Amino acid sequence: MAAPDPEEIYARTQEEGRRRLSRPPLELVSTAFVAGADVVLGIIALGTTSALVTPRFGPGVGHLAGSLAFGICFVFIVVGRSELFTENFLVPIAGLERGNRRTYYKLAELWAISPIVNIAGGLVLILIATTNGVLPDGTGEAISTVARHQDANDALAAFMSAIIAGAVITLMTWMVDGAAETIGARIALAWIIGAFLALAELNHVIVVTLEMIMGQRYGADVGWGDAATNFAVAFAGNMIGWILLVTASRFSQARNAAAAAS
Repeated sequence: MAAPDPEEIYARTQEEGRRRLSRPPLELVSTAFVAGADVVLGIIALGTTSALVTPRFGPGVGHLAGSLAFGICFVFIVVGRSELFTENFLVPIAGLERGNRRTYYKLAELWAISPIVNIAGGLVLILIATTNGVLPDGTGEAISTVARHQDANDALAAFMSAIIAGAVITLMTWMVDGAAETIGARIALAWIIGAFLALAELNHVIVVTLEMIMGQRYGADVGWGDAATNFAVAFAGNMIGWILLVTASRFSQARNAAAAAS
């Protein structure tokens, strides 16, 4: 089976974008809440796997295994169609209708609500999961280590990492919503991107904020101010990565393909 051309990928992405922009606020809130919980499930998988593997094979293999385990959260998000903020950088833009103000209002609503509710959904599950005795021994220390690594980055490093993270996640949505032909392909792409994000410790605004908060619950020396500052830095970097490195080039690619075909 031949891979879809850029014009076809764009058309599929546009259709999905219009679907997302047509949803009522209650559906947006509920799916964004679930996405935050999905991310925390990935962090739990990362911490638990790393804690089990590291004592026997060392921190490098432990980090690799934990990163592979983390990828399941993006499978949950993609297959379950929950609403992670950074998934909405490219797809809803494609769904905007020129001259239809309502679609622009819906985009603003999407960007305003989804990050806040993502964090809220993650917080609820963090409070449950970090109760003493819920997770296996060593999980908390593994998550605390990840939180400390992220907090150790200076502002420039955190910002540059966030640019890459924004580009990576936007590339995932382009491939998953437009290029993937089967559910198996969608699952594989989501898992690969999620694992890569964790392996490279890229600064994803929702993932890293929840990692810092969960690490703090386990005793990491990461304050609420640190998490809030990184949220702002990651938000800006993710947005720039979305605009400069993926969205503009992919939309241009699709337009050029359409022009060549006409």
